[in-house]
This record gives sequence, C-alpha cells and structure tokens, in this order.
Amino acid sequence: MMQRRRLFSAGIVVLACAAVACADSPKNTDKDTDGAKKNNMDAYEALVYKNAANETLPYRLLKPTNIDKNKNKKYPMVLFLHGIGERGDDNVKQLAHGAGEFARPENREKYPCFVVAPQCPAKSGWVKIKTAPNQWGIPLPKEPTAPLKLVLELVDALAAELPIDANRVYITGLSMGGFGTWDATSRRPDLFAAAVPICGGGDPAQAPKLKTLSIWAFHGVKDPLVPPSRTTTMIEAIRAAGGRPKITLYADAQHDSWTRTYADPEVMAWLFAQRRSK
Repeated sequence: MMQRRRLFSAGIVVLACAAVACADSPKNTDKDTDGAKKNNMDAYEALVYKNAANETLPYRLLKPTNIDKNKNKKYPMVLFLHGIGERGDDNVKQLAHGAGEFARPENREKYPCFVVAPQCPAKSGWVKIKTAPNQWGIPLPKEPTAPLKLVLELVDALAAELPIDANRVYITGLSMGGFGTWDATSRRPDLFAAAVPICGGGDPAQAPKLKTLSIWAFHGVKDPLVPPSRTTTMIEAIRAAGGRPKITLYADAQHDSWTRTYADPEVMAWLFAQRRSK
C-alpha cells in the first residue's frame, strides 16, 4: 500500500511517498489512445464548435447522467485543457489523461456536471509555445492564441445553451493545459469559480487579478520539463497580492503530476465545493 505523509512548509503542501509507489504512472504516447478508451471515453460526446467566422474547434462534452427537467436546476461545468502531446484533430487524444476521472460512474453520481474537453490543433497551443516552458506566458500576451480564443467562445456558448450554473464554472489543465489554465484565468478571472492548474505556469504580474479566485495548483518537485518554480512563483505572487491559493508539490513526481491529482477524491470534493465570489 502506498504510504503518504503531508509535509507543511510556508503554506506549501508536499506529498512525500514511498519511492516505488510514487514512481510516475506510465504515460500514453501520441498514438496510444487506449488510456482514453479505458477512461470512459464513450461517455463524452464528440462535437465541433463553429463560430460566426467559420472557425472550428473539436471538443468532447460530458453531460450529467440525468438532467433534471426543472428549469431552475443548474449544473457545474468543468473546462478541461489537455497537454501538448494530445494535440491534433481526431477529437480523441485529449481524453487520454485525467478527463476520464470525471466520467467515472461514482463521480458522475456524486458530482453531476458538464465537462468540456476541447482539442488544440497540432501546430498550435493554448499558449504560445515557441520558447522553452520556463518562458511560456511571460509576459501575458495581449491576445490569447487562436485555439484559446475559441475555447473561451465555446464556454460562453455552452453557458448560454445548457443549464449551467454561472457561479460554478471551473477550469483545469495539465502541462500545456496548466499554462492554458493560468492564461485563461488571467484573461477572464470573473468567469471561473475555481482553477486547478497542474505542472504549468503563468505571468506573476497577473496575480492581482487572481487574488479572489479559488486556486489549487499542483507540480512535481522533480519535473524535468516544466520547472516547479513556474507554479510556486505564481502562488507566491498571488499570496503577496492578498490571495489564498493552495499548492501541492509531489516530492517524488516528475512531469506526470496529473495522474494522482485527478484520482484524488479530495481534489474532486474541493473543486465542486467552490462557488464564484459575488
């Protein structure tokens, strides 16, 4: 059995585990969609968003198992942003990591919600990715990337079409999607009730915009691809601005800090307990 202990230091939670049990989970390759199939992929409906300019974005949509016909019944919505390895146009790979946890029968029963999982085109990103990850998103570009612009349009369109609780719109993402989470919340802080960015990073200068947003960030201490300082710097900046974000650092994790995050029932419970501050 995996042994976990929580270490508290300067408001940061570090999860230290037995070395063997905490080794990173096997990762799917770009061509391997078996993980997505095993993670309840079929529960997600395959759709394509098209705006007035005929720009398109493939996405998957998970709906509550039983939508109450009562017009007053509203449901939370989770925006899920995948990592760089899941880019493409097959409308499948974006579900390979993490999204399946929301589709587990027990989670769908306990947390009925909409989950929207868009797929970024192969040669683009939720953020500009021409430089190394330690520079992504600094400073925050004046305009979002074309895919993230479509994502934000899609969220607005779904909120107008579906019985979604405007006070319970959440965002989460891993790796490139973690960067996208910081980017999107910096642009539309009033849209979201909570954010769970995983192994990403943002622009610390945006911290004042995020001080009232409920945030729980995650990163692996041994991440060789995205320095954990990209997360800790954001948390420190938001706290300096008066915010109270949470952070968990996995002491033995490398880049895959998302597998155990999305599988942690405490994370699900925290996320769905958040409401947008009025």
